[in-house]
Amino acid sequence: MKNRVIESIIENKIVVIVRGVAREKLIPLAEAMYNGGIRLLEITYSANGSVSDEETASNISMLAKHFEGKMYIGAGTVLTEKQVELTKSAGGKFIISPDTNADIIKKTVELGLVSMPGALTPSEITAANRTGADFVKLFPITSLGIDYVKAVRAPLSHVKLIAVGGIHDGNMKDYLKAGVCGFGIGSNIVDKKLIDADDFAKVTELAKKYTDAIK
Repeated sequence: MKNRVIESIIENKIVVIVRGVAREKLIPLAEAMYNGGIRLLEITYSANGSVSDEETASNISMLAKHFEGKMYIGAGTVLTEKQVELTKSAGGKFIISPDTNADIIKKTVELGLVSMPGALTPSEITAANRTGADFVKLFPITSLGIDYVKAVRAPLSHVKLIAVGGIHDGNMKDYLKAGVCGFGIGSNIVDKKLIDADDFAKVTELAKKYTDAIK
């Protein structure tokens, strides 16, 4: 299963980041994104505790069951080993963090999930890779940009990089040429105004704009 998830990330290239969306909106939102070609979805844990870890895991479980065989659901903003365990129990398939934490990476690998820790410097990227990360999330890449990706890729071409922060449909191909193998996309697809208005057809259009941009 883990290898299939890795292959899906490499093939589909886009992981959509869903943060702060009400539970009753999650399935129609995810359906809209699926209709636009999205096959990987990240539900974030709440770093400030405003939503309990158990509630987030319940949302992951709901989506994983609903989209079984169609879409892979994972967790984002994973900062504790407990959250890794909750995600595994909920049927999540990948773990994404904003930082490089060896304990989180090791727990993720131990439980057979795909590991995507966040890193920025060559030292962090290398540490994440050596600890067992399957991908390394370059975050936040927005202020450093494509030239930084090229510079990092020169000595670290063996590391699979996911670019997150400041990614839009107009620069994705340039980042792919620079050497990343995928992206994390948040509010550019998960438009809160459209969700509040239940305009999920427009969400599908946004998703399709992004999936078309990498073809």
